[in-house]
Amino acid sequence: MSPHVFPRLDRFRTVEAWIFDLDNTLYPAECDLFSQIDARIGAFLQDMLKLDATAARVVQKDYYRRYGTTLRGLMIEHGLPPEAFLDYVHDIDHSPLSPAPRLAEALKALPGRRFIMTNGSQRHAERVCERLGLDGLFDDIFDIAAAGHLPKPEAEAYDLFWARSAIRPAEAAMFEDLPRNLKVPHQHGMSTVLVVPRDTAAVVRENWEHEGRDDPHVDHVTDDLARFLGAVVRAIAPR
Repeated sequence: MSPHVFPRLDRFRTVEAWIFDLDNTLYPAECDLFSQIDARIGAFLQDMLKLDATAARVVQKDYYRRYGTTLRGLMIEHGLPPEAFLDYVHDIDHSPLSPAPRLAEALKALPGRRFIMTNGSQRHAERVCERLGLDGLFDDIFDIAAAGHLPKPEAEAYDLFWARSAIRPAEAAMFEDLPRNLKVPHQHGMSTVLVVPRDTAAVVRENWEHEGRDDPHVDHVTDDLARFLGAVVRAIAPR
């Protein structure tokens, strides 16, 4: 599926709620912002579990794959209270992010409500939106704490989000950078959009993170979120 071809956009006419992941979705993965979080997660593990960098990396990625987030793994395997972890790993420099006026205009033009659903913290989401110039454009930020620290792709996390936001999944669209996080939304009738990096050589990911990109639960693929949303707005505009 090409990230430059947008078929069947008229299906978005029934969408009332637009739901966006945060990291590597609302901002391009090529900004490399998440590498700071990734490094701080590793440092946290080294300190907490008394591991060297190599061993900490193995634990970090194992927990991330098995539990949805490294934090969830630490909570289950070690009984870690989540607050200190979230404060530490999101204490980063957000300056690599620049204002995104095209994205802001496209978001404003979407009919209905707009949400952020993230496995990160609300404060981190707020700081990202401030840097991108997206403040005030979202009806709510549903962060990992609001989900009871249950991360995507856990089905219960989506249930909690839909209940809190009074969302009917069949009238919603989900935008994500990880294919596995689109499975549950698609099963419930949501339109799903996978946001992929433009420069894949500059973005280092585990092989499993790409699994499912071409599966039926991914309806659309784009490497330019603003461009895709602009095409959606034009496709669903009254004629």
